[in-house]
Amino acid sequence: MRALLTRGLAAGLAVALLLPAAPSAQNRSAVRLMDVTRQAGLAFTHNNGAFGKKYLPETLGSGAAFLDYDNDGWQDILLVNGTNWPGQPRATSRTRLYRNNGNGTFDDVTRKVGLDVDLYGMGVAIADYDNDGWQDILITAVGQNHLFHNTGQGAFVDVTDTAGLGHRPGFSTSALWFDYDRDGLLDLLICNYVRWTPETDVYCSVDGKQKSYCTPEAYRGATTWLFRNNGNGTFEDVTAKAGLFDTTSKSLGVTLIDYDLDPWPDVFVANDTQPNKLYRNNGNGTFTELGLQAGLAFSEDGRARAGMGADAADVDNSGATTVVVTNFSGEMLGLYRPIGDGQFADTAPRTDIGRATRLTLGFGCFFFDVDLDGLQDLLVVNGHIDETISSVAGRVSYAEPPHLFHNLGKGQFSDIAAEVGGGFAQPKVGRGAAFGDFDNDGDPDVVITTNNGPAFLYRVDAPAGIHSLRVKLRGMKSNRDGIGARVRVFAGSDKYWRLVKTGSSYLSQSELPVTFGLGAHTQADRLVVEWPSGMRDEVKDVAAGSAYEITEGRGITASRRLR
Repeated sequence: MRALLTRGLAAGLAVALLLPAAPSAQNRSAVRLMDVTRQAGLAFTHNNGAFGKKYLPETLGSGAAFLDYDNDGWQDILLVNGTNWPGQPRATSRTRLYRNNGNGTFDDVTRKVGLDVDLYGMGVAIADYDNDGWQDILITAVGQNHLFHNTGQGAFVDVTDTAGLGHRPGFSTSALWFDYDRDGLLDLLICNYVRWTPETDVYCSVDGKQKSYCTPEAYRGATTWLFRNNGNGTFEDVTAKAGLFDTTSKSLGVTLIDYDLDPWPDVFVANDTQPNKLYRNNGNGTFTELGLQAGLAFSEDGRARAGMGADAADVDNSGATTVVVTNFSGEMLGLYRPIGDGQFADTAPRTDIGRATRLTLGFGCFFFDVDLDGLQDLLVVNGHIDETISSVAGRVSYAEPPHLFHNLGKGQFSDIAAEVGGGFAQPKVGRGAAFGDFDNDGDPDVVITTNNGPAFLYRVDAPAGIHSLRVKLRGMKSNRDGIGARVRVFAGSDKYWRLVKTGSSYLSQSELPVTFGLGAHTQADRLVVEWPSGMRDEVKDVAAGSAYEITEGRGITASRRLR
């Protein structure tokens, strides 16, 4: 994340006239979004703790997640919060867990479930790390991260110290759970930003008179951490052993990626002012960094950009993975498409995506099929880091509209954010973003967080006559959530696949069940799950309009109609 002195601002001003054209009628989607935050009961306001000293973490938070913590089949929502700095009045703000009532409303159960903890939270990662059938919560923070074990009795217990994750102060950001050694136990990767504390805060100024937020160049980088799951509730730090120790990184976003289409999960990390990293899993407990070799490290002109959020998905149903990275104002978003032989090329400069993101400062991002037509669309939330930016650069704003790029096929996207209604395109100081089908109607809904402001919940209403199916995995030999599994759907001549994953976006996590938009297809001819264990399940003639649970080695073990 850069401040006002960076080249990103100058570049943004230089291309201020290169604004995207409005979407043509044939490029628009019939999908609609509705702001249901108030009626759903999500009365949440993020607290960044700012009190005039311009501390670096104040500009970054925070994240959000969809999860089903009570296993009732309805996606709940967790919103991460900050707190006041030491020496300031005690904060009343807390990270909040909202339980889904199944009728479009949520109840705040934070205190009831034991999550009413005072911490300067940043990101969140959700998974059942001990394979007991209940989703656990990791919250990253400035200071000490916290791991909360789900007891299955409607409560969480802080097991940070007993799990071996305690006494590790840092400036942690995004995180993900994945089974890197494929032993059936979920391991944990945590990204760290820079070496910063209130005591080591550096004075920076734009005008030489008043303190401003520093760029990350003012601080030393920090390595990511990899913790191997020992299977007894504890974790071992294997960062160095796995080849991931690297203090040059300044990591903000992370996503699981199937880089080489082998059974071993790989990881992409978005870095701020440092090259992005692609860690290829060697299958022997180690990783090899291939970011530069793969063409993912830099911009098209060879510069390290301000990488914030990241995601990876198959956007053209070709079986190959595209990577998205959000960057600073003036740098445009990176959209890295595969070009063969393990190489990627940034296609954003030659598409509407590049033109639309020239001036915006992106954070949360994810691929999802918002209109269920079978092609993965792209949502990006934006917001600057300094509230005075408009007085310095009139075409760059503090609060910025989000982007919703409708996938037109053949590598083309059109921004339809202004067309979907519900106030979605209203400018926000956006940060985290995640998707999940909170109303069980078969289309993915959206939650967005803002810095020092409210969260927003948008209900998605897909076009009439469009069909979908949802798949939730239950691992037996593999990890319980099936993280790392590939789910493939074949319908007529169309084929789609999804990777079950945690992490992605920015400080956030979307739901673990996967949704397949089938367009006009009323059924999938075949549904195939390739599990991390190597096992393969296949079922035929799967009707659309339902959610299915597939158990490893047993096929479909439960189903219910979508609303």
